[in-house]
Amino acid sequence: MTQIKPFLSDNAAPVHPRLWEAMKAADSADNPYEGDALSAELDARFTDLFGRECAALWVATGTAANCLALATLCQPHGGVVCHEEAHIEVDEGGAPGFYLHGAKLMLCSGEGAKLTPEGIAALIDPIRDDVHQVQPHAIAITQASEYGRTYTPAELAALSDFAKARGLGLHMDGARFANAAAYLGGSAADAAHGVDSLAFGFIKNGGMSAEAVVLFDPEAAALVKYRRKRAGHLQCKGRYLAAQILAMLDGDLWLENARHANAAAQEIVAGCTDRLLHPVEANEMFLRLTPQEREALRVQGFAFYDWGDNLARFVTAWDTREEDAAALGKAIASL
Repeated sequence: MTQIKPFLSDNAAPVHPRLWEAMKAADSADNPYEGDALSAELDARFTDLFGRECAALWVATGTAANCLALATLCQPHGGVVCHEEAHIEVDEGGAPGFYLHGAKLMLCSGEGAKLTPEGIAALIDPIRDDVHQVQPHAIAITQASEYGRTYTPAELAALSDFAKARGLGLHMDGARFANAAAYLGGSAADAAHGVDSLAFGFIKNGGMSAEAVVLFDPEAAALVKYRRKRAGHLQCKGRYLAAQILAMLDGDLWLENARHANAAAQEIVAGCTDRLLHPVEANEMFLRLTPQEREALRVQGFAFYDWGDNLARFVTAWDTREEDAAALGKAIASL
């Protein structure tokens, strides 16, 4: 039997051993919910990481992290500007509307699934300032984007300045935030420059059931705590989520894992850049491949998703084996 070489999603990767160790170490009596010693460390650890005061809360899913953060920035009668292919629009099953009590997603286009001030302005400037039209309250961007593109600090600064000038909140979906930060050189502050809130993803990067809602307005955390409880995401044994997050931050494991995944992606595309739909700036690759070419790869044991009639998506992870990445690169180059 041909051995499966997995490139479906970093969601499919196993939990990093150091996180299992951290959860085992947390396996003793402590206060329930978020009253434990580990959860109490999160604010200070993230404040140190980003170099500016923030509050951090654990949740079990990226969907909850995004929606709880957005609910602090957008009223039910308002709108959130996002890319037309943003995860909150395409892959959240209507969760933003549920958590935001009917607030509208206002869809914007942009190359590489990225937004620009000019693109947002073209969308919202024609909106009349009256009660008959939904008014924008916030902007949501994804770092790295749905096509694996990374916002630079300069691009983030431009979006932040635009948002502030228009009185809009700026949220970042960071499901692959670590991969973007690794690509930019390893600074969490640079990769989240100027945003008001961040869904810091850990599950795709070696976690099991822990994501962080990072709020750069610490006072907003009080509101999110009530919303988290109401949404059913206040876990009674939250120390196990906090343990995972802290273990990822310890020794910059979050960056180490992301750098490995990014390097594996670069190994794959080194010989097939003419097939790339987008530059590879994180750990996702979108390649032009015919149905016959995709079948030839699957026969060799490579697992990946089709992405349209003549496209395929490949995703590397913290545990991608170097030999599998090299083999995939060679297989694609030989098609």
